[in-house]
Amino acid sequence: MDKCNAIINCHLATGKLGHLGSGPFSITGQPNAMGGREVGGLANMLAAHMNIEDESHRDLVQSYWDSPTICNEYGPKAVEMFDKMAKGEIKAVWIMATNPMVSLPNRNEIETALKTCELVVVSDCMADTDTMEFADVKLPATTWGEKDGTVTNSERRISRQRGILAAP
Repeated sequence: MDKCNAIINCHLATGKLGHLGSGPFSITGQPNAMGGREVGGLANMLAAHMNIEDESHRDLVQSYWDSPTICNEYGPKAVEMFDKMAKGEIKAVWIMATNPMVSLPNRNEIETALKTCELVVVSDCMADTDTMEFADVKLPATTWGEKDGTVTNSERRISRQRGILAAP
């Protein structure tokens, strides 16, 4: 938090906000949260930052995806999801490319939720993480150097990426 405040304060002090091509990079709490916002991977918005509760936005995304159905209300966000796991309301979770035991607040509550959850699946490129200890199913994932696709960089630029290594 102190580092984020320092970065923002430097930009404020030097007048680097509100001008084209300037401003602090995306400061997010989870890996690729910006990418999640763009592809509809978050529980509180549709792809391209569109609003789940706006019918015209839902129609546009549903049409583009050629999907028979689409959500019309928010789902639980990360911390809320772990609260629901601890209460037994969420019985299975698939955690991909993140380590909530380290990155989410209140590690004890996250641990309780993961112990309570009936099925915990973890996909990661690291075989040994704090969250992986709670996995019932462990799935490998490729690293950035092994993937083909797009990535969202810190400055919110989407770029094409081609893998430089074959996945093991």
